[in-house]
Amino acid sequence: MASEHRGELGGVIETHDASKDARREIHESLQQALADFGKYQFNTVVAACMKMMNTLGKVDGEGAKALRNEGLSILLRLLSPIAPHISHALWQELGYGDDILTAAWPAVDEAALVKDSIELVVQVNGKVRSQINVAANADKDSIEEAALADEKVQSFIDGKTIRKIIVVPGRLVNVVAN
Repeated sequence: MASEHRGELGGVIETHDASKDARREIHESLQQALADFGKYQFNTVVAACMKMMNTLGKVDGEGAKALRNEGLSILLRLLSPIAPHISHALWQELGYGDDILTAAWPAVDEAALVKDSIELVVQVNGKVRSQINVAANADKDSIEEAALADEKVQSFIDGKTIRKIIVVPGRLVNVVAN
């Protein structure tokens, strides 16, 4: 991957959904890796780095160069204590500077961790029937509205009286009907 992307430094990370999701995954992996470093769990640090590489491999589109640049920079700095020689060689190959040892330790961007939307499970009479995507800050009424508007849910409540709608924020919606 390094030789393919030599000289691609810079750029602006696009704000479309795919790049936001990829950037969030990178920073979630970074957050996990930093916590694992503190607990001396280096095997899970390497696992987080592998997860980062998988995410970077899927990145494509307008903001790909900048996102790949940020991701590879984070990845190499994370790997430098574990695999110093290859990290140093790749750091120079990608043009980040002379010495990875002088680079700042990566920090988690809290803004990148914020989710714009969440997926909720929708149950009808206690059985999973569908899933819906709603805004992360959606109120109870809009979640209920979205659940009742779902086609799959409609097919299960057609002709029935809705007795109760139970919303567990961030988790599920249960429609009780008979």
